[in-house]
Amino acid sequence: MTKQYLKPLALALSVALAGTACSKHNDADTAVPAGNPPAATGSAAPAPAATTAAAPAAPTFNVADIDTTIDACDDFNGFVNAKWVAVNPIPEDRTRWGAFDQLAENSLSTQHDIVDAMDKGAANAKAGSIEQKIGLLYRSGMNESVIEKAGIEPLKPELAKIDGLKNSDDVANFLDQSFADGNSYVFGFGSGADFKNAKMQIGYAQQDGLGLPTKDYYTDPKQADNRKAYVDYITKTLTLAGVSDADAKTQADAVMAFETQLAAASLAPVELRAPENQYHFVTVAEADKITPHFNWEKFFAAQSVTIDKGFSLSQPKFFKAFDKMLAATPVSTWQAYLRFHAIDSASPYLSKTFQDNKFGFYGKTLAGQPKQKDRWKRVLGTVNASMGEALGQLYVAKVFKPEAKQRATELVDNVRNALKARIENLDWMSAETKEKAIQKWNTFLPKIGYPDKWRDWSGLEVSGDDYYTNVQAASKFNYHYDIAKIGKPTDRLDWGMTPQTVNAYYNPTDNTINFPAAILQPPFFDAKGDDAINYGGIGAVIGHEASHGFDDEGSQFDGEGNNKNWWTAADKKKFEERTKRLVDQFNDYAPLKDKPDLHVNGQLTLGENIADLGGTAVAYDALQEALKKNPQEADSKIDGYTQDQRFFLNWARVWRGSVREKQAMLYLNTDPHAPASLRAIGAPSNMAAFATAFQCKPDAKMVRSGDKLVKIW
Repeated sequence: MTKQYLKPLALALSVALAGTACSKHNDADTAVPAGNPPAATGSAAPAPAATTAAAPAAPTFNVADIDTTIDACDDFNGFVNAKWVAVNPIPEDRTRWGAFDQLAENSLSTQHDIVDAMDKGAANAKAGSIEQKIGLLYRSGMNESVIEKAGIEPLKPELAKIDGLKNSDDVANFLDQSFADGNSYVFGFGSGADFKNAKMQIGYAQQDGLGLPTKDYYTDPKQADNRKAYVDYITKTLTLAGVSDADAKTQADAVMAFETQLAAASLAPVELRAPENQYHFVTVAEADKITPHFNWEKFFAAQSVTIDKGFSLSQPKFFKAFDKMLAATPVSTWQAYLRFHAIDSASPYLSKTFQDNKFGFYGKTLAGQPKQKDRWKRVLGTVNASMGEALGQLYVAKVFKPEAKQRATELVDNVRNALKARIENLDWMSAETKEKAIQKWNTFLPKIGYPDKWRDWSGLEVSGDDYYTNVQAASKFNYHYDIAKIGKPTDRLDWGMTPQTVNAYYNPTDNTINFPAAILQPPFFDAKGDDAINYGGIGAVIGHEASHGFDDEGSQFDGEGNNKNWWTAADKKKFEERTKRLVDQFNDYAPLKDKPDLHVNGQLTLGENIADLGGTAVAYDALQEALKKNPQEADSKIDGYTQDQRFFLNWARVWRGSVREKQAMLYLNTDPHAPASLRAIGAPSNMAAFATAFQCKPDAKMVRSGDKLVKIW
């Protein structure tokens, strides 16, 4: 289940094979970062071993990669990355390839070694241990002969329940029980911090249920081909399950019409970024008035959840439409919709024909990925989705050096101090608002590497020969682990990413900045590297996440995590005037050469662009403070480049890479991050320090001035 309403503000689109156990897009590289996984509780974290991950990237900047035929002041991304991109094509089983992806591949290799060893050692592992469970889960996914022999048999009990539905009450009862079993349809439900009292966890119900990426795909004339392909995919999915060709086509058309109705009542990605569209607190009685045909008290009873004062029915318009459809839509249409999504969600865990069918649409058609990932990678994705934090516990013990955590902690402190100084010295913000901003800064909680305590996995039963049943058991286990938090205090030590994820994030409802172990490696971080490389890499990442606390969304939450205005009206207006310039900057970018009419959505990507701009600025300031303590390093050059130049070189290197056209188009519609090539240049082009470092002329493309210059934090 994806928690759209509490999605962490991550550095980049997730490249780790993680997500939910029943992710709709498990086989394609199209999924957005998953919502918060279960909390870190249980036994204390063991001291990590001082070993390294397999085949880490080079720890220093390779100047041979620089294309000196390109003017750094004209195209800094090309200057830093064009040569590398030219000789590093996208692998056939991926839709993009770059610095993040290389590091993620290294992480996968290490994880592969771990799960393979757990599989081989499962018989001798302690009964009920995470080592045994991970080994058996991985083994069950790799047991192709058993999976092929089973075909669709594992799903037949679920399909039989759908076939037996007679009326709308039956549909409602089916939804109640499906959620309790760990399978969500139509909408999502989970726990999250109360926007008005972030110290407590409440329930959140939010829009979901669409098979296409966003609501616009159902109506935009430009998406007509994708709509046709989706109907074809639905049809084939149903026929694979035994539905006749004629009936399958009729049902597919009904599913498409059904989802089109849901889409009309759904909010677009830009709208979902607004906190007021993520939270709508109601009592159970008030919720029942919004959905008179769907009883929430009965739903919560089925989930074994006690709702005290109320919960968030996050998008009332959507739920009104859902309720109307529950009452008015023929049961046969509901059956078609539920039947298709049951098969679609289960496909990655069924026989090859189902896996290939799903990849054909979500991988090839939507994302342009030529080849499906090797089976071990897909199964490892399921292990991450089902027992990600348990695998992270083994990953950390194998690869994460204690000195890396210590050095990263120092960098976090230095960058945070630079952010504080920036806030204190702003010339456009009043003293009153600055005081509140500093109060929020004071309550930042950095979390580095891995949880202080690991989650307890007792109660999850896993076997070595039933993949689908294992995935279902994990889905149910994780769902109930999550909703058990409702009515309990928020735990700020919770992690929203696994340690093996190559990413970082900020969570506005607990005011934490989080840096998993897997990103604390080159090119982002080298414990023995020079300051410029580290501040241009992980330093800017730290600054990015801290700046999220003050972006267009994070700035609407206070230091306690509450959705509360702490701005004066005048300061808020100044802030919005400045952010509007950043919206305009990115709206102007058209990243696809063959499609000049497709532009970045500056409003959708605003939060990430603010974080990039703030992050690079505060990391650069922190570098200058570090160099003051080491003047010899400050005045030296490495491979002919100054420390200031190396700072910006590594920032751009972090974003090197390329992406397939279809995937790029999908990202433009769905991704709150701008294309990586533009992130390499977007923030530096607004920084005088960049122009000075590379001696750019005032009219250079990488130099913005006047009304085009953006300064926020």
